[in-house]
Amino acid sequence: MSGANTAIEGVLCPLVTPFDGDNGVDEAALADLVGHLESAGMDGLVPTGTTGEFASLTDEEYRRVLETTVEATTDLPVMAGTAHTTVSGTLSRIDTAAEAGADAALIVLPYFHGANDPAGNEAFLTGVADDAALPVYLYNIPACTGQEIDLETLASVAAHENVHGLKDSSGDFNYFLNAHKRAPRGFRLFQGFDSHVVPGLLMGSAGGINALSNVVPEAFVAARDAVATGDTERARTIGNDHIGPLFQQCVTHGFAPATKAALEARGWLDSAAVRPPLVELDADAKADIGEAVADVLADF
Repeated sequence: MSGANTAIEGVLCPLVTPFDGDNGVDEAALADLVGHLESAGMDGLVPTGTTGEFASLTDEEYRRVLETTVEATTDLPVMAGTAHTTVSGTLSRIDTAAEAGADAALIVLPYFHGANDPAGNEAFLTGVADDAALPVYLYNIPACTGQEIDLETLASVAAHENVHGLKDSSGDFNYFLNAHKRAPRGFRLFQGFDSHVVPGLLMGSAGGINALSNVVPEAFVAARDAVATGDTERARTIGNDHIGPLFQQCVTHGFAPATKAALEARGWLDSAAVRPPLVELDADAKADIGEAVADVLADF
Protein backbone atom coordinates (compact mmCIF):
# COMPACT_ATOMS: atom_id res chain seq x y z
CA MET A 1 0.00 0.00 0.00
CA SER A 2 1.13 3.57 -0.58
CA GLY A 3 0.14 4.35 2.99
CA ALA A 4 -2.40 7.13 2.38
CA ASN A 5 -6.04 7.52 3.37
CA THR A 6 -9.15 8.92 1.72
CA ALA A 7 -8.29 12.53 2.65
CA ILE A 8 -6.53 13.19 -0.63
CA GLU A 9 -5.85 16.82 -1.50
CA GLY A 10 -3.26 19.18 -2.96
CA VAL A 11 -1.45 18.93 -6.30
CA LEU A 12 -1.62 15.44 -7.79
CA CYS A 13 0.11 14.21 -10.94
CA PRO A 14 -1.79 12.25 -13.63
CA LEU A 15 1.21 10.17 -14.64
CA VAL A 16 2.23 9.50 -18.21
CA THR A 17 2.88 5.86 -19.09
CA PRO A 18 6.42 5.75 -20.54
CA PHE A 19 7.05 3.42 -23.48
CA ASP A 20 10.42 1.99 -24.44
CA GLY A 21 12.01 1.56 -27.87
CA ASP A 22 9.82 -1.48 -28.57
CA ASN A 23 6.71 0.46 -27.52
CA GLY A 24 6.37 -1.61 -24.37
CA VAL A 25 5.70 -0.09 -20.96
CA ASP A 26 8.96 1.19 -19.49
CA GLU A 27 8.48 0.38 -15.81
CA ALA A 28 11.93 1.65 -14.81
CA ALA A 29 11.24 5.05 -16.40
CA LEU A 30 7.89 5.21 -14.64
CA ALA A 31 9.49 4.46 -11.28
CA ASP A 32 12.14 7.14 -11.90
CA LEU A 33 9.45 9.67 -12.75
CA VAL A 34 7.60 8.90 -9.53
CA GLY A 35 10.84 9.56 -7.66
CA HIS A 36 11.28 12.96 -9.32
CA LEU A 37 7.71 13.96 -8.49
CA GLU A 38 7.94 12.83 -4.90
CA SER A 39 11.21 14.74 -4.42
CA ALA A 40 9.59 17.86 -5.89
CA GLY A 41 6.87 17.85 -3.23
CA MET A 42 3.82 16.60 -5.11
CA ASP A 43 0.88 15.49 -2.97
CA GLY A 44 -0.29 12.42 -4.88
CA LEU A 45 -0.18 10.32 -8.02
CA VAL A 46 -2.88 9.43 -10.54
CA PRO A 47 -1.74 6.63 -12.88
CA THR A 48 -3.78 5.06 -15.73
CA GLY A 49 -5.76 8.17 -16.53
CA THR A 50 -6.15 10.19 -19.72
CA THR A 51 -2.54 11.41 -19.80
CA GLY A 52 -1.50 7.84 -18.92
CA GLU A 53 -3.06 6.51 -22.14
CA PHE A 54 -5.09 3.96 -20.15
CA ALA A 55 -7.19 3.02 -23.19
CA SER A 56 -4.04 1.88 -25.04
CA LEU A 57 -2.88 -0.53 -22.32
CA THR A 58 -3.52 -4.25 -22.12
CA ASP A 59 -5.04 -5.58 -18.91
CA GLU A 60 -1.65 -6.85 -17.76
CA GLU A 61 0.05 -3.55 -18.59
CA TYR A 62 -2.69 -1.71 -16.71
CA ARG A 63 -2.02 -3.83 -13.63
CA ARG A 64 1.75 -3.41 -13.85
CA VAL A 65 1.53 0.38 -14.23
CA LEU A 66 -0.50 0.52 -11.02
CA GLU A 67 1.81 -1.89 -9.18
CA THR A 68 4.91 -0.04 -10.34
CA THR A 69 3.49 3.30 -9.23
CA VAL A 70 2.58 2.03 -5.77
CA GLU A 71 5.91 0.25 -5.35
CA ALA A 72 7.88 3.33 -6.42
CA THR A 73 6.33 5.85 -4.05
CA THR A 74 7.33 6.14 -0.42
CA ASP A 75 4.11 7.52 0.99
CA LEU A 76 2.16 9.47 -1.65
CA PRO A 77 -1.51 8.53 -2.10
CA VAL A 78 -2.33 6.80 -5.38
CA MET A 79 -5.65 7.51 -7.07
CA ALA A 80 -5.99 5.00 -9.90
CA GLY A 81 -7.80 5.80 -13.12
CA THR A 82 -10.41 3.05 -13.47
CA ALA A 83 -12.41 4.12 -16.51
CA HIS A 84 -14.68 1.59 -18.21
CA THR A 85 -18.00 1.61 -20.05
CA THR A 86 -19.89 -0.72 -17.70
CA VAL A 87 -20.51 -0.86 -13.97
CA SER A 88 -19.04 -4.37 -13.78
CA GLY A 89 -16.02 -3.38 -15.87
CA THR A 90 -15.35 -0.34 -13.70
CA LEU A 91 -15.66 -2.43 -10.54
CA SER A 92 -13.23 -4.98 -11.98
CA ARG A 93 -10.71 -2.23 -12.63
CA ILE A 94 -11.20 -0.90 -9.11
CA ASP A 95 -10.55 -4.41 -7.78
CA THR A 96 -7.31 -4.50 -9.78
CA ALA A 97 -6.34 -1.11 -8.38
CA ALA A 98 -7.11 -2.20 -4.82
CA GLU A 99 -5.03 -5.37 -5.26
CA ALA A 100 -2.15 -3.24 -6.56
CA GLY A 101 -2.30 -1.11 -3.41
CA ALA A 102 -3.99 2.05 -4.68
CA ASP A 103 -5.83 4.27 -2.22
CA ALA A 104 -8.72 5.53 -4.35
CA ALA A 105 -10.38 5.15 -7.74
CA LEU A 106 -11.15 7.80 -10.35
CA ILE A 107 -14.23 6.92 -12.43
CA VAL A 108 -15.79 8.41 -15.56
CA LEU A 109 -19.17 8.28 -17.23
CA PRO A 110 -19.56 5.57 -19.89
CA TYR A 111 -18.11 6.68 -23.21
CA PHE A 112 -19.39 5.85 -26.72
CA HIS A 113 -22.87 4.95 -25.42
CA GLY A 114 -23.96 8.13 -23.63
CA ALA A 115 -26.95 8.19 -21.32
CA ASN A 116 -30.28 9.22 -22.87
CA ASP A 117 -31.32 10.70 -19.51
CA PRO A 118 -29.30 12.04 -16.55
CA ALA A 119 -30.89 9.33 -14.41
CA GLY A 120 -28.85 6.78 -16.35
CA ASN A 121 -25.60 8.43 -15.38
CA GLU A 122 -26.70 8.65 -11.76
CA ALA A 123 -27.53 4.94 -11.78
CA PHE A 124 -24.12 4.14 -13.27
CA LEU A 125 -22.13 6.22 -10.79
CA THR A 126 -24.15 5.03 -7.81
CA GLY A 127 -23.87 1.42 -8.96
CA VAL A 128 -20.09 1.74 -8.97
CA ALA A 129 -19.93 3.58 -5.64
CA ASP A 130 -22.17 1.01 -3.92
CA ASP A 131 -19.79 -1.89 -4.54
CA ALA A 132 -16.39 -0.27 -5.11
CA ALA A 133 -13.48 -1.74 -3.18
CA LEU A 134 -11.91 1.73 -2.90
CA PRO A 135 -13.07 5.28 -2.16
CA VAL A 136 -14.42 6.81 -5.36
CA TYR A 137 -13.63 10.13 -7.02
CA LEU A 138 -15.66 11.27 -10.03
CA TYR A 139 -13.99 12.47 -13.23
CA ASN A 140 -15.84 15.02 -15.37
CA ILE A 141 -14.26 15.04 -18.85
CA PRO A 142 -17.01 15.68 -21.40
CA ALA A 143 -14.56 15.94 -24.32
CA CYS A 144 -13.88 12.22 -23.93
CA THR A 145 -17.20 10.90 -22.60
CA GLY A 146 -19.51 12.98 -24.80
CA GLN A 147 -21.38 14.55 -21.90
CA GLU A 148 -20.70 16.17 -18.56
CA ILE A 149 -21.76 14.97 -15.15
CA ASP A 150 -24.94 16.98 -14.76
CA LEU A 151 -24.86 19.25 -11.72
CA GLU A 152 -28.04 17.74 -10.30
CA THR A 153 -26.52 14.29 -10.74
CA LEU A 154 -23.32 15.47 -9.11
CA ALA A 155 -25.18 16.87 -6.10
CA SER A 156 -27.03 13.60 -5.64
CA VAL A 157 -24.07 11.25 -6.13
CA ALA A 158 -21.76 13.44 -4.02
CA ALA A 159 -23.91 12.59 -1.01
CA HIS A 160 -22.96 8.91 -1.32
CA GLU A 161 -20.76 7.80 1.56
CA ASN A 162 -18.19 6.27 -0.79
CA VAL A 163 -17.92 9.25 -3.17
CA HIS A 164 -15.26 11.66 -1.95
CA GLY A 165 -14.57 14.19 -4.69
CA LEU A 166 -14.48 15.27 -8.33
CA LYS A 167 -11.81 16.01 -10.91
CA ASP A 168 -13.21 18.52 -13.40
CA SER A 169 -11.45 18.61 -16.76
CA SER A 170 -14.27 20.32 -18.61
CA GLY A 171 -12.40 23.60 -18.99
CA ASP A 172 -15.65 25.31 -17.99
CA PHE A 173 -14.79 27.27 -14.87
CA ASN A 174 -18.41 28.20 -14.33
CA TYR A 175 -19.22 24.49 -14.06
CA PHE A 176 -16.43 24.16 -11.50
CA LEU A 177 -17.80 27.05 -9.43
CA ASN A 178 -21.32 25.64 -9.53
CA ALA A 179 -20.03 22.20 -8.55
CA HIS A 180 -18.33 23.87 -5.60
CA LYS A 181 -21.66 25.36 -4.54
CA ARG A 182 -23.61 22.12 -4.96
CA ALA A 183 -21.17 19.72 -3.32
CA PRO A 184 -21.53 18.84 0.36
CA ARG A 185 -19.01 19.99 2.95
CA GLY A 186 -15.85 17.91 2.80
CA PHE A 187 -16.32 16.94 -0.86
CA ARG A 188 -12.99 17.50 -2.61
CA LEU A 189 -12.94 19.33 -5.93
CA PHE A 190 -9.84 19.06 -8.11
CA GLN A 191 -9.21 21.26 -11.12
CA GLY A 192 -8.09 19.16 -14.09
CA PHE A 193 -7.53 22.03 -16.53
CA ASP A 194 -3.94 23.15 -15.91
CA SER A 195 -4.52 26.83 -16.66
CA HIS A 196 -7.38 26.86 -14.13
CA VAL A 197 -5.49 25.29 -11.24
CA VAL A 198 -4.53 28.61 -9.63
CA PRO A 199 -8.02 30.14 -9.93
CA GLY A 200 -9.40 26.90 -8.53
CA LEU A 201 -7.08 26.99 -5.54
CA LEU A 202 -7.94 30.64 -4.93
CA MET A 203 -11.63 29.71 -4.90
CA GLY A 204 -11.03 27.04 -2.27
CA SER A 205 -10.65 23.85 -4.29
CA ALA A 206 -8.93 20.82 -2.79
CA GLY A 207 -6.22 21.01 -5.43
CA GLY A 208 -5.39 20.04 -8.98
CA ILE A 209 -4.73 16.94 -11.07
CA ASN A 210 -2.75 18.37 -13.96
CA ALA A 211 -0.78 16.84 -16.83
CA LEU A 212 2.06 19.36 -16.73
CA SER A 213 2.86 18.51 -13.13
CA ASN A 214 4.68 15.53 -14.71
CA VAL A 215 7.12 18.03 -16.21
CA VAL A 216 7.32 21.07 -13.94
CA PRO A 217 6.08 19.85 -10.55
CA GLU A 218 7.99 22.73 -8.99
CA ALA A 219 5.53 25.23 -10.50
CA PHE A 220 2.48 23.42 -9.18
CA VAL A 221 3.99 22.97 -5.72
CA ALA A 222 4.96 26.65 -5.65
CA ALA A 223 1.43 27.67 -6.70
CA ARG A 224 -0.05 25.47 -3.98
CA ASP A 225 2.25 26.97 -1.37
CA ALA A 226 1.67 30.54 -2.55
CA VAL A 227 -2.09 30.17 -2.19
CA ALA A 228 -1.70 28.49 1.21
CA THR A 229 0.38 31.40 2.51
CA GLY A 230 -1.87 34.08 1.03
CA ASP A 231 0.64 35.20 -1.61
CA THR A 232 -1.95 35.61 -4.36
CA GLU A 233 0.32 37.75 -6.54
CA ARG A 234 2.93 34.98 -6.63
CA ALA A 235 0.24 32.38 -7.35
CA ARG A 236 -1.16 34.43 -10.24
CA THR A 237 2.30 34.96 -11.70
CA ILE A 238 2.94 31.22 -11.67
CA GLY A 239 -0.40 30.52 -13.28
CA ASN A 240 -0.22 33.22 -15.94
CA ASP A 241 3.48 33.27 -16.80
CA HIS A 242 4.55 29.66 -16.25
CA ILE A 243 1.73 27.13 -16.28
CA GLY A 244 -0.52 28.89 -18.81
CA PRO A 245 1.91 29.19 -21.76
CA LEU A 246 3.13 25.60 -21.40
CA PHE A 247 -0.44 24.37 -21.07
CA GLN A 248 -1.26 25.90 -24.43
CA GLN A 249 1.19 23.44 -25.97
CA CYS A 250 -0.88 20.61 -24.49
CA VAL A 251 -4.08 22.09 -25.90
CA THR A 252 -2.45 22.40 -29.32
CA HIS A 253 -0.75 19.01 -29.52
CA GLY A 254 -2.66 16.73 -27.11
CA PHE A 255 -1.92 15.99 -23.49
CA ALA A 256 0.02 12.72 -23.63
CA PRO A 257 2.13 13.61 -26.71
CA ALA A 258 2.93 17.12 -25.48
CA THR A 259 3.62 16.04 -21.91
CA LYS A 260 5.94 13.27 -23.04
CA ALA A 261 7.76 15.64 -25.39
CA ALA A 262 8.19 18.06 -22.50
CA LEU A 263 9.51 15.27 -20.26
CA GLU A 264 11.98 14.30 -22.97
CA ALA A 265 13.09 17.94 -23.21
CA ARG A 266 13.63 18.04 -19.47
CA GLY A 267 15.63 14.80 -19.58
CA TRP A 268 13.21 12.84 -17.43
CA LEU A 269 12.18 10.50 -20.27
CA ASP A 270 14.39 8.96 -22.93
CA SER A 271 11.47 8.50 -25.31
CA ALA A 272 8.38 10.56 -26.09
CA ALA A 273 6.71 7.60 -27.80
CA VAL A 274 2.94 7.28 -27.65
CA ARG A 275 0.61 4.58 -28.97
CA PRO A 276 -1.89 4.84 -31.82
CA PRO A 277 -4.13 6.63 -32.38
CA LEU A 278 -1.84 9.23 -30.77
CA VAL A 279 1.21 10.36 -32.74
CA GLU A 280 4.59 11.48 -31.40
CA LEU A 281 5.29 15.15 -32.08
CA ASP A 282 7.60 16.28 -34.86
CA ALA A 283 10.91 18.03 -34.34
CA ASP A 284 9.51 21.56 -34.70
CA ALA A 285 6.77 20.98 -32.12
CA LYS A 286 9.28 19.38 -29.75
CA ALA A 287 11.56 22.40 -30.12
CA ASP A 288 8.71 24.77 -29.24
CA ILE A 289 7.83 22.69 -26.20
CA GLY A 290 11.46 22.49 -25.15
CA GLU A 291 11.71 26.28 -25.18
CA ALA A 292 8.54 26.58 -23.11
CA VAL A 293 9.85 24.10 -20.55
CA ALA A 294 13.17 25.96 -20.33
CA ASP A 295 11.31 29.23 -19.74
CA VAL A 296 9.42 27.73 -16.81
CA LEU A 297 12.46 26.06 -15.26
CA ALA A 298 14.44 29.30 -15.45
CA ASP A 299 12.32 30.61 -12.57
CA PHE A 300 12.35 27.50 -10.39
